[in-house]
Amino acid sequence: MQKLLLLIALCVFSLSVKAETIKVMLVTGGHSFDTLQFFQLFDEFDGIEYEHFAQPEANRQIALGKADEFDVLVFYDMWQNISLEERTAYLRLAQEGKPFLFLHHALVSYQAWPEFESIIGGKYVQEGKNVEKDMLSTYEHDVWVYCRIENYTPVTNGFRELRFFDEVYGNVQISDKVKPLLSTTHPNSMPYVAWENHFRNSTVLYIQPGHDKRTYVEKDYRKLLFQAIHYLAKK
Repeated sequence: MQKLLLLIALCVFSLSVKAETIKVMLVTGGHSFDTLQFFQLFDEFDGIEYEHFAQPEANRQIALGKADEFDVLVFYDMWQNISLEERTAYLRLAQEGKPFLFLHHALVSYQAWPEFESIIGGKYVQEGKNVEKDMLSTYEHDVWVYCRIENYTPVTNGFRELRFFDEVYGNVQISDKVKPLLSTTHPNSMPYVAWENHFRNSTVLYIQPGHDKRTYVEKDYRKLLFQAIHYLAKK
């Protein structure tokens, strides 16, 4: 009888743990990155399972409804080609309240799709037709970035200051509707390097640090991403 009760208890525990697991659709493509260390970062997150999709297959699967199977969508891509069907799928997900987390160079995606800027809450502007030189965004590699907490939320909870040897983006368009989470005074950086945005019924987070393995291995960066995913999953 005791063995039976123990078996039942273990089954109940196993089911509860499985129910609490956060399922992440992890999207990459369009920009090189330290693949081994990046995936190790997600491999080591307790209670988070991910399935990786590279572009353009990722957008094809989103258009087919694959994203509905996941709790949070995480984008580490830098992609430009997106069909009308795929754009419609993104907007449908936002209408349904699917949470999005965009990382680093994902800010550069979809230069020719204006609504993407509204989704993510900003835009890194590249050269293009009718783009004036003073509008172009900039970048600088291998600099120390000191990040100050602008707003304490479940994403930034437990931090006082963060420091990364990373890449900064400058002259970036940032919506005045976003809620800043992290700021920096680096002279070549945009003022906010992480924010929360709301588009339709979705909560959207953007985190700019995360260029390479030197940041992936940082304890604070791992905690920041972990807390961001958990915060979004509750949304």
